[in-house]
Amino acid sequence: MGTNGSTMLEPLRQGLPPVDPTAVSGSASCALPARFEAVRGARSFTRSTLSQWGLDERFDDVALVVSELVTNALRHALPEDAGVGGGPGPGCGSGSGEPEPTVRLHLMRWSTRLVCAVRDPSEDRPGGSFAPERTQENCDLESGRGLFLVDAYSDSWGWHPLAGRLTGKVVWALFMLHE
Repeated sequence: MGTNGSTMLEPLRQGLPPVDPTAVSGSASCALPARFEAVRGARSFTRSTLSQWGLDERFDDVALVVSELVTNALRHALPEDAGVGGGPGPGCGSGSGEPEPTVRLHLMRWSTRLVCAVRDPSEDRPGGSFAPERTQENCDLESGRGLFLVDAYSDSWGWHPLAGRLTGKVVWALFMLHE
């Protein structure tokens, strides 16, 4: 699942109802380059992963949420010197010789839930002053509206700062699966 995945996801597990970590029936991780075109690669990665898991019917909702979370990470969480912008291709992952990407997409499936999580290097709260519980106050904000979509299309979402040797945060969205 990538670099120290279990440490990275520990705060995520703490924010969800208890689940046996060994009961994960599938997990996949994708390193994303610091280019806005990476959002397309994240959607493609999500489509192929959900297809492998037999969850094609969930693609539209999950892809919309993945797109919003990855876009937010690229737009707001990467340092200005990361060079976010155009680049050669939309891929998911990094080529040889490139530095370790600082944004990662993780998809995890249990029997009754699917979680998509995006790790980024910022420790700032996602969405700035956006708060789902204050809908009236949020409607005039210049940014953070994508989190309305995340809130509307997922069953729940949240974020946690990373612990240990990893820095940054993970923003996650939960989708309940019906058997």
